[in-house]
Amino acid sequence: MPNSFFHQDLANDLVSLHPLKPEDFEALYAVASDPLIWEQHPNPNRYQRPVFQNFFEGALASGGAYLAKRNDTGSVIGSSRFYDYSAEEKSVFIGYTFIAREAWGKGFNPSMKNLMIAHAFEIVEVVYFHIGIHNIRSQIAIGKLGAEKLKTVEIAYHGEPTRINFEYGIKKEGWSF
Repeated sequence: MPNSFFHQDLANDLVSLHPLKPEDFEALYAVASDPLIWEQHPNPNRYQRPVFQNFFEGALASGGAYLAKRNDTGSVIGSSRFYDYSAEEKSVFIGYTFIAREAWGKGFNPSMKNLMIAHAFEIVEVVYFHIGIHNIRSQIAIGKLGAEKLKTVEIAYHGEPTRINFEYGIKKEGWSF
């Protein structure tokens, strides 16, 4: 994604998002190596180093990936990214999000997503999300942010087989956080 707008530092009172860099691999893999993080994801083997290496390479190639850190401790808690920006359709996707289990249920996921959505709405009219059909946690979480399920789609992840996902969307008009 060549638009540098989606590759800026973002922060709120809870979390800071920094553009992902190659040197972030080890710190991020330390979080991603927990198999329970991935149990509902379309690729439940991402906790394995070679599988995560491919995921990380795709994140860097996207040009919109972020390293997430807690503001209170500075510790790395996960990642998310912008992808498939369309200036013509005034849309962008947010996804590939994962968060350390120690941060689950503590407001980090909605804080990250609201930060990214608000940023995206500075230049787009709709934000989309792809969520694996078996990823109930993420489906519930995105519903709490006001996203609507739109359709079922097949998605080709970077270097991985095609997977079935639900596509959700949030329109700028009427959105607030």
